[in-house]
Amino acid sequence: MATLKLLALDTSTEACSVALQVGTDILTLDEVCPQQHSKRILPMVQQLLSQAGISLNQLDGIVFGRGPGSFTGVRIGVGVTQGLAFGADVPVYGVSTLAAMAQAAQRLHGAKQVIAAIDARMAEVYIGSFVLQNGLMQPGSSEVAIKPQDISGFSLSGEVHAVGTGWQTYAEALLQLQPAVIAADILYPSAQDMLTLALPALAAGQFIAAELAEPVYVRDDVTWQKLPGR
Repeated sequence: MATLKLLALDTSTEACSVALQVGTDILTLDEVCPQQHSKRILPMVQQLLSQAGISLNQLDGIVFGRGPGSFTGVRIGVGVTQGLAFGADVPVYGVSTLAAMAQAAQRLHGAKQVIAAIDARMAEVYIGSFVLQNGLMQPGSSEVAIKPQDISGFSLSGEVHAVGTGWQTYAEALLQLQPAVIAADILYPSAQDMLTLALPALAAGQFIAAELAEPVYVRDDVTWQKLPGR
């Protein structure tokens, strides 16, 4: 059985994040570098590959932060992933940036219910709720871009963790809608949590060809909808 080799990268927020999993070992680089993503992301990828002594074409796949986040940032992430994956002929898989932050709350705080919110500018947040199932954060709602005061509530009871820049900018408005413990140490998605979320998809053969990689902007989705059965 060949050793698992998986690369993950994210440029969808002010942070640039790269993680590389080789077997059970994970190398991670997280850098807050607004407007520097296109300059920083490839050197960061190269640094981890060199550190692990592997080349791109040895990878089993590349995981990318598919959004939501800044339009430019999300596009850079998808573009870089496609470029790397085309050249190395490896498949790709997109992970929600909100889900990655929810997963971080599980990893760092043992969270079971999380509301992740990214400051979307224009007085809006990208927001979604997540519930722990078998160690992985699963969506409890659809992801939307919405003004905090327009959210119709999440109706999560018990302990809820709150992550992301949206909770820093709009803490007061959001806390009125949903009492939560704000995890101030999780402002941005980290690629290492994207690896965790992508592993079941890799095992299930759900990685796709690089040309099929698509960003998820969520801006055009205006209604807050609960998923069926929640």
